[in-house]
Amino acid sequence: MGLLIRIVISMVAVYIAAAIIPGISVTGGVGTYLVIAIVLGLLNAFVKPILTILTIPITILTLGLFLIVINILMVYLAASLVPGFVVGGILAALLFSLVVSVVTALLDAII
Repeated sequence: MGLLIRIVISMVAVYIAAAIIPGISVTGGVGTYLVIAIVLGLLNAFVKPILTILTIPITILTLGLFLIVINILMVYLAASLVPGFVVGGILAALLFSLVVSVVTALLDAII
């Protein structure tokens, strides 16, 4: 039951982020938002840790700021995997990852 709630929270966060960020376009209905939430969750669970470990030297050199680049890459990778999810630029991807993170944290705290 907890996994289902987390997926719904992520789906709502993706919807809010897509609604307020001008460079993000999601065509389709609720199913597209569901697929985006699941793909982002899987990428963050499996691909992001590998990239983080492989880029430890540059992350240390940039005092952790390279993790922002990894977040942007995760959004771009999700956009390439999910039809109907279009990211308009680097700034849009950055804002999308920030908004999804903040909204998810807020909804997790409420529920």
